Amino acid sequence: MPKSSPKADVFPFGQQIVWQPNPQWIAESNLQRFMDAHAIAGYDELYRRSVADIAWFWDAVLKDLDIQFYQPYRTIVDLRDGIQFPQWCVGGEMNIIHNCLDKWQATPVRNRAALRWEGEEGEQRILTYGDLCREVNRCANALRQLGLGKGDAVGLYMPMIPELAVAFLAIIKIGGIILPLFSGYGPSAISARLADADAKALITADGMFRRGKPALMKPVADEALKDAPTVQQVIVVNRIDAAALPWKQGRDHRWEELVPRQSPQAETARTAAEDVLMVIYTSGTTGKPKGAVHTHCGFPVKSAQDMYHPMDVKMQDTMYWMTDMGWMMGPWEVFGTLLIGASMVFYDGAPDYPAPDRLWKMVEQHGVTHLGVSPTLIRSLKTHGTAPLEKYDLGSLRAAGSTGSPWDPDSWLWLFRNVLNGEKPILNYSGGTEISGGIVCGNFFKPLKPCAFSGAVVGMDADVVNEEGKPARGEVGELIVRQPWIGMTRGFWRDRQRYLDSYWNRLENIWVHGDFAAIDNDGLWYILGRSDDTIKIAGKRLGPAEVEAIVNAHEAVAESAAIAVPDPLKDNEVVVFCVLKPGVPGDEKLRKELLERIIAELGKPLKPREIRFAAALPKTRNAKVMRRVIRAAYLGLDPGDLSSLEDPATVEAIREAN
Repeated sequence: MPKSSPKADVFPFGQQIVWQPNPQWIAESNLQRFMDAHAIAGYDELYRRSVADIAWFWDAVLKDLDIQFYQPYRTIVDLRDGIQFPQWCVGGEMNIIHNCLDKWQATPVRNRAALRWEGEEGEQRILTYGDLCREVNRCANALRQLGLGKGDAVGLYMPMIPELAVAFLAIIKIGGIILPLFSGYGPSAISARLADADAKALITADGMFRRGKPALMKPVADEALKDAPTVQQVIVVNRIDAAALPWKQGRDHRWEELVPRQSPQAETARTAAEDVLMVIYTSGTTGKPKGAVHTHCGFPVKSAQDMYHPMDVKMQDTMYWMTDMGWMMGPWEVFGTLLIGASMVFYDGAPDYPAPDRLWKMVEQHGVTHLGVSPTLIRSLKTHGTAPLEKYDLGSLRAAGSTGSPWDPDSWLWLFRNVLNGEKPILNYSGGTEISGGIVCGNFFKPLKPCAFSGAVVGMDADVVNEEGKPARGEVGELIVRQPWIGMTRGFWRDRQRYLDSYWNRLENIWVHGDFAAIDNDGLWYILGRSDDTIKIAGKRLGPAEVEAIVNAHEAVAESAAIAVPDPLKDNEVVVFCVLKPGVPGDEKLRKELLERIIAELGKPLKPREIRFAAALPKTRNAKVMRRVIRAAYLGLDPGDLSSLEDPATVEAIREAN
């Protein structure tokens, strides 16, 4: 970056190491066993080798995960079409469902819990690997009965219930293509995605529960299907016993009448390793949603490798990542746990309902070893203090994971000290839908500072560079990746040029991810938010997370968001929106205190134009703060696509902020 980059003493630098690796945990780790098998002396040597020879590494990963092929691949990676369009497992034939379910049926894993489910109302179910395999087979047979098969795209617009996992896996089993849809989408968002992918069918539910109240989904789906003419079949799961639903004869089918009557035996379609298994859409700031294309030997393998190597998930472990299937962490959790032979948890509901102890109660009840949260959730839960979590035994936890937004040190330390007893690591995780997982992640081998990542995931040739593309250390730059990896999206659905423009056209043959990042002098990494959120003030660059960390450290503030707004002299100025803790008045005294804190930390040139107090911030279901929406609401502009917002009413909360 230019000389106007943030100073090295500005957040996140200056923090001290607070966690050191446990030698016994390292010795017992999946990654240490992998290194021993390949006569690799240490972690740093492994990382260097993993990016120096990507063909060797990903071939070794497939063997380490015991990914089985019907027809072995001739070549692990072929780059003849350029680094932007690699071909993986060339000539190989495999269906990932064989590796997720079929191969476990003749082993003791068959009797292990594959899915632990809990509903907001308290209902619980456990499906073993044997149970899940039988239910997937029944669903696959039902889909085939409706005329669906290889290459057909099927939308999933469902709450986080067991039938969602069953349907997800069954679509792949028949050789179909999954279109995961966020359960909070409105009709236009659903129809746009179904129409773009020429979906043949949709699986949905009558409704879902949210904070104790039923919300209908089938009528939303019906409205969406008016603009999705290729959808000919709809399967509806009874979740809330909704009465008098609209019904289209010949198109609509009740899950309970169609699926259970099918045979529990079904053939797994034989597919090519590079056949498409999923198109998952992400919302852009402009234009139509981007459909990231993923294949059988891509997204699932990267998901499992990230869990198995940096996160050290073992067969006996239980992963619960708070997510919706419409976000990549939903498919990621399903593929990763099943390929390892571990257990996953689905929860259908709000994490703090009916009380703020709900999450911690679930950790104890389900024996969660790896808990995935967002920093924004922890900022919300810590306002209730430690009493809600002190009622439960959280000893099953081996680590906490986090994704979605940057941390502030206070919230990171709250989780580390109170939930992990200052003994277990927080595995910060950042990448994206097009990555199939993480570019950077915490691990069990490297020490940690608050808010830090251990570094790039093995196999990811990542770096932080300045505007000239040269490595940057001790300053803020762009997160990039220099070489392909097996989980890399195979492009955007029917939009080759947009894919190239999004990632490849800024620096030659380098993936520019669009994240604002930094590496400190101890080699620890930090993600500071989207680089398109970067605030430029009179030539100086400022990450929103830097401002937010200062504001969030105040005892009165629950969370905040910093945005850039136009200024005729400085190009931009900062406006900060704060959500205060319950009972705290948003008065001028507090506003002045927060302003003075920011000036003291960042200097007068970066003084915010104003600080406003809001009742809530616009967020997605997985708790990402939507700064572009905040900016549009503040400036009185069209906020654009709001389909991913958990609560569209929060936009009004920004407009009404004082």
